[in-house]
This record gives sequence, C-alpha cells and structure tokens, in this order.
Amino acid sequence: MTRLAIAEDNAILRDGLTQLLVERGHDVVAKVGSADEMRDIAEALSPEVFVVDIRMPPTFTDEGLVAAVSLRRSHPQIGVLVFSQWVETRYAAELLAGNPEGVGYLLKDRVADIAEFDAAVRRVAAGGTALDPEVVRQLMGSRRGADALDRLTAREHEVLGLMAEGHSNSALADHLSISERAVEKHIGSIFTKLDLPPSAAHHRRVLAVVTYLNS
Repeated sequence: MTRLAIAEDNAILRDGLTQLLVERGHDVVAKVGSADEMRDIAEALSPEVFVVDIRMPPTFTDEGLVAAVSLRRSHPQIGVLVFSQWVETRYAAELLAGNPEGVGYLLKDRVADIAEFDAAVRRVAAGGTALDPEVVRQLMGSRRGADALDRLTAREHEVLGLMAEGHSNSALADHLSISERAVEKHIGSIFTKLDLPPSAAHHRRVLAVVTYLNS
C-alpha cells in the first residue's frame, strides 16, 4: 500500500482521483487545494508520493510545480508525480535535475487508462520515473542545441525517450520491433556519447535524460 498525498485545486478532480487511488489499494493520507499546504503535509504525514497539479492558487500559473521542486529539495525521500494539463519545461527540468529518482510527469489529457496511472504512481513510489512522451519531447526540444545530445542518432533519441518513460529493455525491444541485444547496443551507445560511466548511486537510464536537460 502506497501512502499518497494529493495537491489539486479542483475539488471534483481531487475527490475523484482520491476515490480511484483508494480503490486500487493506495492510502491517500491527505488531499489539499493549494501549494502552500504541501510543505505542512510533507512535514506532518511524510507521504511516499505527492501527486501535484501545476496551476494552483493564488495565481494559477506554476505554484504547484514550484512547490514540487521545493519539496524535492527539502524532502528528497518523497516521490513527486506531477499530473497536469500543461508542460512547464523550466521547472520540469529543475525537478529532474536534482535527484531524478522518484519523479513523474503525466498529462491529464493523455492518460486514458486508470491502470496506466496506477502503474505510474507505483513506479514513482518505488524510486523509478514516469514521464509522458510529450513531456520528454518538449523538454528535449527545448535543449536541442546541446552538443552531447547532437551526437545521438535519430534511433538513439527514440530509445532515450522510451527509457525516460520507464520501459524495460524487453519492452523497448517490443515497441521498436528489434532484439533486446540491439536495444542494449543502443543504450550502451547513448551512455558512451553522453559520457555516463557506470554509477552505483544513480540510475544511468534517468541520468541520460537529466544530462540532456542540464547540458
């Protein structure tokens, strides 16, 4: 059972999301309507994952995402799953740049399957990542001039985007209709071109995306 907190200003969506998550075995320990309440909930209840909207009171611009970045700095053990209609590349890149483990960013209009959302929540709670392909596309497009990423082939860019979504090597092979050995070769090439040596501290699959965003 995953302990969750929800930060969403729309009361109907907040309650509906709570019900759906509870039905799937999660424990929703708090649900709030503003970014200002997130820090107090983190301090008092220590949820495993915070599901956060971007545009919240008082200005309805980027309060939720700014609060999520701050939360990850002060409570890195808490996973953050941004769930929004919007892609804010500046703060999304910052959210991934510190400690990319346990971070997700999904778009409301593109989540058609509740099971998919549930899987993303569990992945983030376990320290993985869950990034919508459109989020990855916009983040990568905003840094297209990066020298390191310019070394990648079109296929390697495609593999990198799928890696960021959290796909395993076997899932990548199925999606691209190639062998797992071919997938391994593409991933090895990506790591080499992005200068990512083996590391016990971080997941290189995520660091590959972060390197791109920080380059």
